[in-house]
Amino acid sequence: MKEKFDITGMTCSACSAHVEKSVGCLDGVKNVNVNLLRNSMQVDFDENAIGTDEIINAVVAGGYGASVQGKTEEKKENHTDGEAAGMKRRLIVSIAFLIPLMYISMGHMWHLPFLSVFDSAANALAFAFTQLLLTLPIIYVNRKYFMNGFKTLFHGAPNMDSLIAIGSGAAFVYGIAAIYCIGYGLGHNDSELVHSYMMNLYFESAAMILTLITLGKFMEARAKGKTSQAIEKLIDLSPKTATVIRNGVEVVVNADEVQVGEIVVVKAGQAIPLDGIITEGSGAVDESAITGESVPVEKNIGDNVIGATINQSGYFKFCAEKIGSDTTLSKIIQLVEEAASSKAPIAKLADKVSGIFVPVVISIAVVTSLVWLLLGNGVSFALSMGISVLVISCPCALGLATPTAIMVGTGKGAQYGILTKSAEALETAHHTDTVVLDKTGTITEGKPSVTDVSPEGITADELLATAASIEYLSEHPLAKAIVEKAEGMDLQEVTDFKQTAGQGVSGKIDGKEVLAGNYKMMCENGIEATENTQFAKEGKTALYFACGGKLIGVIAVADTIKETSRKAIEDMREMGLDVIMLTGDNAVTAEAIKNKLSVTRAIAEVLPSDKEEEIRLLQEQGKRVMMVGDGINDAPALTRADVGVAIGAGTDIAIEAADIVLMKSDLQDVVTAVELSRAVIKNIKENLFWAFFYNVLGIPVAAGVLYGIAGLKLNPMIAALAMSFSSVFVVSNALRLRFFKTKRNSVNNKKEDIKMTKTIKIKGMMCGHCTGRVSDALNAIDGVKAEVTLDNGGQAVVTLGKDVSDETLTNTITDAGYEVVSVN
Repeated sequence: MKEKFDITGMTCSACSAHVEKSVGCLDGVKNVNVNLLRNSMQVDFDENAIGTDEIINAVVAGGYGASVQGKTEEKKENHTDGEAAGMKRRLIVSIAFLIPLMYISMGHMWHLPFLSVFDSAANALAFAFTQLLLTLPIIYVNRKYFMNGFKTLFHGAPNMDSLIAIGSGAAFVYGIAAIYCIGYGLGHNDSELVHSYMMNLYFESAAMILTLITLGKFMEARAKGKTSQAIEKLIDLSPKTATVIRNGVEVVVNADEVQVGEIVVVKAGQAIPLDGIITEGSGAVDESAITGESVPVEKNIGDNVIGATINQSGYFKFCAEKIGSDTTLSKIIQLVEEAASSKAPIAKLADKVSGIFVPVVISIAVVTSLVWLLLGNGVSFALSMGISVLVISCPCALGLATPTAIMVGTGKGAQYGILTKSAEALETAHHTDTVVLDKTGTITEGKPSVTDVSPEGITADELLATAASIEYLSEHPLAKAIVEKAEGMDLQEVTDFKQTAGQGVSGKIDGKEVLAGNYKMMCENGIEATENTQFAKEGKTALYFACGGKLIGVIAVADTIKETSRKAIEDMREMGLDVIMLTGDNAVTAEAIKNKLSVTRAIAEVLPSDKEEEIRLLQEQGKRVMMVGDGINDAPALTRADVGVAIGAGTDIAIEAADIVLMKSDLQDVVTAVELSRAVIKNIKENLFWAFFYNVLGIPVAAGVLYGIAGLKLNPMIAALAMSFSSVFVVSNALRLRFFKTKRNSVNNKKEDIKMTKTIKIKGMMCGHCTGRVSDALNAIDGVKAEVTLDNGGQAVVTLGKDVSDETLTNTITDAGYEVVSVN
């Protein structure tokens, strides 16, 4: 089973690496993922071999805190905000005491007005003790560094806090020792000794290190908060209340109190609280929050509605089918959180380095101090070099390089309706060089529709009416396509209806025999007809119709290509991807569809059971394959592929097998998914390069490599400043992904421009007559569809098919005798 835990006390990648190691070595634990960014851990373990208590004890034994997620009173979503607020308080106190400390300790160097009491060696003790007293509050408010740092050090797993604690602690202890030396010097009239230690107290270094680290942590905490905004926005989408019908009365209840099977009422402008099926009424639903599609979708009886979407106009009731964690929104949140908590293969190197980083840095610092001492430099100089090494190294940047980019990237994907199940899938998608598309339901609409009507001796409408009349009694999908095409026409009564296997159907209309079927049926019944081979070449199925022994026409039916598929495939080719289509159609039909699109190759006559084999053959050729499908029979191929993509939310089985789930049935989202994966991996590489480059360059400089060459010595305060901002840089760079934009299909853009919805608050409406008057006035405007209600004190939800100004809408309502409060 899988369980999530909240982890406390982690401050850098060395911490997360140690927690992962502590839990990973337990018997029964299959996999461990620790997320430093969210202070969480996900463990996959055998519940028969080990329990959650043993896992928690292993974390505690390593020097950290742990609890099963959801079983603590702490609100997880407020963790980052609380962390930033605590850092802010510590920072304010630190700065308040640091300013006078710096003024006293270094003011004479800058020739600032100076207190005379500190202006001579005779007052050296007062000078030193004042600095000590100003440093103590800074150490106290930042005591967490010392508590965590020494705790993990004593547990044999030092982290970034250990480096800070040792560095600032050594400076502070040196300052206290200097006070004793000053006292000794004053007692023995050794003014040179007094002056030497008076100018090298290092209290200001200890205080400045702690303050700068806290400043960096504060900025980092604020930036980290922004990385999880996408998840928080998803959580906030869910409506808190729902209107249900109980005992024949509308009752407003908490959304989590609604039971499966209850009838929920949704009015214009309201959010849909749960998933279900409409049982009464209709509406135009904005599903952009879930699917990313901005055009409202018309919903009628029998249609599915998704929780957290908004009913822009209309009124309907629906039967609740999915509640709580089963809703689409809950599953999206779960997928996004799991992806954010997972690790990409590219992060493994950083994890390995993090595990040994801090002990190595401590060793380098000790060696640095010893070498400078052996070279004849004083204790003060050697200590300064050692402290600089400790505080400039930044394991934090290594730990944040991957999770920040993954979290922002997966959150951004969710905004586009692209749900990535793991960081590994995101990285693999970046390496993809071949995209395999299942034809039916992926490239095409997935259902047949009429494309051509060719009458013989009668009109097209007469042919359609006759064809629909005979096909109305058939269950065949092609028959349904013809009936849909003839919607609104007057159908004739059919008698003696019968079906002929492998040919078609027949019956009598007004006493005349009507035949509807394939070319073979015409031949078998002596109907003079010419086989239409052109339709077959175009991938269409030709249906022949005869009445009274004579051919009256041919209707072509095909599973039509989605309007966005052609552009999406062109985009994939432009990105350097090979696009291969799998279809069960014959070679002629497959070639016809291939010629309409820009696919590299079409593989015809592929049985559902053979799709997985085709993927395997491509992989054996060295291809990195992304498989895109929507059906149950696609599941084996989705699993076999390097990256499996379930399109249009697909079936539950397809979603389970896929690595990436697309909420819309739009191939353009496959393009977006690849673009996003490339942007995320590029960002991770930038972050890792900076983290490694910074440490590889910074540590030798801090150790004094340049001192012997150019006389350059790094002050510990500058080292602390550099360390603080290296983490901030990594997080800030990851946040750039929030501005990721994708190519959008021009067809979609046109559709998005067609409709706009505005909500108008109206004052003065009192009854149904008032709403009717305003509704008639607004709907009389060309391009306006208005739904007027007394909800929220009176409002009109207006859908615009054309560009209509707010002034026009306002004047229309005013002329009807009412007052416009606002237009949103």
